[in-house]
Amino acid sequence: MVIRNWGTMWREWRDLDILLILFTIALTTIGSMAIFSTELNPDSSQWWWHLTIGGIGTTIALAIARTSYDQLLYYHWFTYALTNFSLILVLFIGRIESGAQSWIPIFGVNVQPSEFAKVGVIITLAAILHDRPIQQPLDIVKVLSVTILPWVLIFIQPDLGTALVFAAICLGMLYWGGANLGWLVLMGSPLISIILFNIYIPLWLGWVGLMAVIAWKTLPWLRLISAIAAIVINLVSAEIGHLLWGLLQDYQKLRITLFLDPSQDPLGGGYHLIQSRIAIGSGSLWGKGFLQGTQTQLHFIPEQHTDFIFSAIGEEWGFMGSIFILLIFLGICWRLLAIASESRDNFGSLLAIGVFSMILFQTIVNIGMTVGVAPITGIPLPWLSYGRSALLTNFIAIGLVESVALHRRTIKF
Repeated sequence: MVIRNWGTMWREWRDLDILLILFTIALTTIGSMAIFSTELNPDSSQWWWHLTIGGIGTTIALAIARTSYDQLLYYHWFTYALTNFSLILVLFIGRIESGAQSWIPIFGVNVQPSEFAKVGVIITLAAILHDRPIQQPLDIVKVLSVTILPWVLIFIQPDLGTALVFAAICLGMLYWGGANLGWLVLMGSPLISIILFNIYIPLWLGWVGLMAVIAWKTLPWLRLISAIAAIVINLVSAEIGHLLWGLLQDYQKLRITLFLDPSQDPLGGGYHLIQSRIAIGSGSLWGKGFLQGTQTQLHFIPEQHTDFIFSAIGEEWGFMGSIFILLIFLGICWRLLAIASESRDNFGSLLAIGVFSMILFQTIVNIGMTVGVAPITGIPLPWLSYGRSALLTNFIAIGLVESVALHRRTIKF
């Protein structure tokens, strides 16, 4: 009987991606240690909360993994409605912290619906693209129309970081869903034109010319008209962007460009970046040791337990510790791509790619922010930054992907 039970358990769990679960548990544990090191109050329990939520999240992930993910196809519009309802609720009863109205107090705990909305959008887009793969540029517009409402609700909180994550999720899933890479480049080209026009005109002109070539090569309509339209759109968007830039106040412009030269405001907006660079650089090869980082222990870096957790790791764990963290993230992305490629159906594959896009973008932007190559956007580092809603969301997302892996031999359409 015992052998039979073990045999049943093995058949039920044999396709679980053990590495993926272990990677996330490892990051959560390391994150708890780093948070403990950054806490100003020795009696603070944030590190313990992080570890506790990690344990709860792992349990939820395994429970979700045992549930057949294909059931979400029948309820994806309900998921979409619930996502938007929670975001609308924030506008009425949400609590304002750090300048954003993003949290709802529930039984004394602040819950951030915009974090859970990431999973809701991934499920909705996967269901839509499963039924209607991208075959022409207009199909992209139809898919994006679904994401406009939650994106706007998050943007007006305002939560620019999460809004950018939404964009990354959409781009990744659209590409995996059949969209031509050239179409996606053309879709984002107006924003690039605005940036390049205000930085270096010759480079901007080269970009406009490149967009004309891409439109000529990839759009299915009349080539000449497509190329001309691409040029006109980029010219007009650059001019509009230039006008809007002129309407911004000096402090608003500084906030956007500060990461290029934080010394412009060393005691204000640039303080985070300068101190973060000092902390990471001072870690050298092997780091100063756990609880031994001067920048970390003397709390030179604000919000170090959340957005700037990587600076604490860089100082106390050094270059080798930072590389170790990056390798774990690389392992997570590798397993997500492998599961997406091995899925028995498009819906499961798209779920995995949505989670992959979310994790990859947040990791690149957060780490780039701490070393000064990306603007400060308030995007947390998955599984490492303190944030109960964000941590739980990441484990729920991993649970969905594990469900795809666990049921790849049984789910058929």
